[in-house]
Amino acid sequence: MVLLKGFEIEMYTGTPQGEIVGLSDKIVAALDGFVREPDSRNVEYTTQPSASYESLLCALLHPRRRLRNYLNRLGNYTLIPGSTLSLAGSDRFMRSDPANPYHDYIEQSYGTKVVTASVHINVGISDPEVLMRACRVIRLEAPLFLALSASSPFLDGKATGYHSTRWGLFPQTPKHVPLFASHAHHIEWVENQLAAGTMQNVRHLWASVRPNGDRRPYDLNRLELRICDLVTDPIALLAISALLEARLLQIIENPSIDPLTQSTFSPEELVTLNAQNETAAAATSLDAQLIHWEDGRNITARDWITEMYNEVWAIAKQQGFSCFLSPLHKILREGNEAQQWLQLHGVGFDSQRVITQAITTIQEREIELEDKLCSSLLA
Repeated sequence: MVLLKGFEIEMYTGTPQGEIVGLSDKIVAALDGFVREPDSRNVEYTTQPSASYESLLCALLHPRRRLRNYLNRLGNYTLIPGSTLSLAGSDRFMRSDPANPYHDYIEQSYGTKVVTASVHINVGISDPEVLMRACRVIRLEAPLFLALSASSPFLDGKATGYHSTRWGLFPQTPKHVPLFASHAHHIEWVENQLAAGTMQNVRHLWASVRPNGDRRPYDLNRLELRICDLVTDPIALLAISALLEARLLQIIENPSIDPLTQSTFSPEELVTLNAQNETAAAATSLDAQLIHWEDGRNITARDWITEMYNEVWAIAKQQGFSCFLSPLHKILREGNEAQQWLQLHGVGFDSQRVITQAITTIQEREIELEDKLCSSLLA
């Protein structure tokens, strides 16, 4: 069994010097497949669900080539890596749709804390009770995926002390989200939040993991992992996704994997423990000291990821996607994007030089991968 997977990718647009510029109104009007966010400085595209990692690689790259070509026609504009307003601009919101009342609410409630770029990974699970159990497990392991993906160490030109400033500052909403014991529990809880106004609509559930579907909270068909910073290297993103899929296959096959029955902590204690783990992963990513949800032992994110990798590698091999999992070794060895940027920063590169170098590297990497692996899809 291989699961359907898809991505929602948010990216900033701007200049090769790293200045982030709001262009989403023009992009959305000119290009199919792109949608605006409340702030005009980033734009989102979504890949179609696919079981094939090869197809997903090209589905990640192809829209970016189209977008880059359009940005070139518009002026000297490009795509900016990272998940925060790295060099400047967090002092003001730049509305993409001033007439939208939900955007009013977001700007007034959260300000620029939500003007971030990220990747949401969706994986199909059709049975709602299996989906709820998967959400319970992956929520408690979401800090590991944040640790692999962290790419936002800067804000307004300064190193913030976080590897993921995005997740460190992001207003998770509502403030308290329980581990859902069943689909019925989830429905009841969402209905109560909507009635109380702590959620403005069914999309206004901003936690690290949530069940998703065409008619939330009633018709659900996928797990959405929302915690990851923007991973600009598609090979790295597919490796992170392969780890998620292999772990989900393990969870689906083994009903005993469930924090409600397998942990020494109560559900409330698990929610508190997980919040601490997410905070630690946002600060120091792969080096974070975490508390394991099963037995309370202390373990670094890097060691926990290595343990998980070793557990699920055979599943990935059996399903034919272990080659997409193996690039995780490189991330564990060389560090995620934030750690690599902070290494450069530590030897004297200012934040702008780090970002401008990354802009060039990423563009070259995308072109190389697409030309080599996706040439038949080029339009």
